[in-house]
Amino acid sequence: MQLEIRPDPAEVGRARRWARSRLAGSGIAADEPLAETLILLVSELVTNAVVHTGCPAVLRLSLPGADREGADGSATVRLEVADASERAPVPRCADGEATGGRGLALVDGLADRWGWSPDGAGKRIWCELDRCAQPRQGAAVAYGRGSASYEGLAFEAV
Repeated sequence: MQLEIRPDPAEVGRARRWARSRLAGSGIAADEPLAETLILLVSELVTNAVVHTGCPAVLRLSLPGADREGADGSATVRLEVADASERAPVPRCADGEATGGRGLALVDGLADRWGWSPDGAGKRIWCELDRCAQPRQGAAVAYGRGSASYEGLAFEAV
């Protein structure tokens, strides 16, 4: 499933609504931690694409099913945002007063796996959540609490 995203900050809300409707149709309840985390990840990755690239993007969502079953029977949700910018995600430091710059640190803290790769003339940033995995303490880590290694570290996708 995919959604075309215009380079407009209003698209972030549309992307969240679209993802919520796809989750509901797949049997993942809106109040499941997986759904709440996925919607936050959609917000972060789509925001990065529309704010930092100024290019259209494509949001892709792969929900649990036969193609996403792991060897142990766990189901994986995969989220991808592809854009036309060749510029790689660049780490940046955000101080405690900054209102932005923590998007990919949040993705790193909440997703079970994430990464990026060149994709044609642009790039693709992806993350995966395992439906049966233990909940992570990602939000605290992503904001520099609970792990000194993340103190003040943020990433900006450009």
